[in-house]
Amino acid sequence: MSSPRVRKIADRIKVIVAEMLERRVKDPRLGFVTVTDVRVSGDTQQASIFYTVLALDKEPGSGDLAATAAALESAKGLLRSEVGKQLGMRHVPNLEFIHDALPETARHIDDLLEQARESDAVVAASASGAVYAGEPDPYKKPRVEEDELAVDEDE
Repeated sequence: MSSPRVRKIADRIKVIVAEMLERRVKDPRLGFVTVTDVRVSGDTQQASIFYTVLALDKEPGSGDLAATAAALESAKGLLRSEVGKQLGMRHVPNLEFIHDALPETARHIDDLLEQARESDAVVAASASGAVYAGEPDPYKKPRVEEDELAVDEDE
């Protein structure tokens, strides 16, 4: 999406498809769908619509996703004709629905970060009572001779 015109078309397609899915598409297979992004090719012939589905059973590989994908595929013609009517374009872009895996990926990363925090807390708890194996300051310092100290004090 390079030009402002293409961005405007993508934003408008996002709004149109979201309203249509909410109001006019009455497929029982259609779950709770959220349109997250729309990307339109530079020549406005292809529109990729990214969506997420709120799964009530919280399993990533459940049947809600497959049923919703089938419902979107069957409603593609209705959605495309409505996009064409509302945009008033001569050539209506082909619609392609792509499941957006970003929420699942973000949830997985959050889980990994929580595990890292827990392991850091365990390490910090085990290190709280630790003492040094040698001297508290392990670095060697240059030796200062006693007569050099006396010379420094005289000056």
